[in-house]
Amino acid sequence: MAEFALPKNSKIQQGKRFPAKPGAKKVREFRVYRWSPDDGANPRIDTYEVDLATCGPMVLDALIKIKNEIDPTLTFRRSCREGICGSCAMNIDGTNTLACTKAIEDCSKGDVPIYPLPHMAVVKDLVPDLTHFYAQYASIKPWLRTQSAAPAKEHLQSKQDRAKLDGLYECILCACCSTACPSYWWNGDRYLGPAILLQAYRWIVDSRDEDTGERLDALEDPFKLYRCHTIMNCTRTCPKGLNPAKAIAEIKKLMVERRS
Repeated sequence: MAEFALPKNSKIQQGKRFPAKPGAKKVREFRVYRWSPDDGANPRIDTYEVDLATCGPMVLDALIKIKNEIDPTLTFRRSCREGICGSCAMNIDGTNTLACTKAIEDCSKGDVPIYPLPHMAVVKDLVPDLTHFYAQYASIKPWLRTQSAAPAKEHLQSKQDRAKLDGLYECILCACCSTACPSYWWNGDRYLGPAILLQAYRWIVDSRDEDTGERLDALEDPFKLYRCHTIMNCTRTCPKGLNPAKAIAEIKKLMVERRS
């Protein structure tokens, strides 16, 4: 009979509890994943009671309040606070999203569970290791590639061709979609995942780019592209409202058309 065991120091434990200060008017609990590579301990879930009467409306506001006023050891990424940089991507209330655009009141009633993006190595606490993710992004050569002589000023594009980029260029590479995809969990070493394939299609469909054929050749692989099974988790979880599944389907259509 087969026996399965979790790796060492991977069993989540109950952590510390930080009660709200006396006199708190509107208390809500935040259950936050904690892990540090420095102490060799199992990950834990710490519980923080936050007074929402003195806190901003977004989950990121609560995390900043926790770090500034309750527990300075909490580690997470943040930058723009406007859903532009994607650095505060994490799993909040069971969904991959951005802490800066996720309203506390939109979370389910009761405590608010906060974890790092799923199925990624963790650097510390809520910070995932995106090294492989960015290497995959670099592999699609995400820049304009041309063979013709450079124009005097810029590569011109019609309004109709420019419209084809809508729903693609807005991707902020937060990795919410890719880390919500079971196929990426199982085959992340070879499958590029929804985010990178959406970016690949952004350059394939760009009328100014002259390497469409080579870009498609690079994706003609059983794993890079075809591990997508249209589960649609990527589209459901995208905090920008984009549709990576549609972009992947369009790439597959182009693959079929070039064979016929």
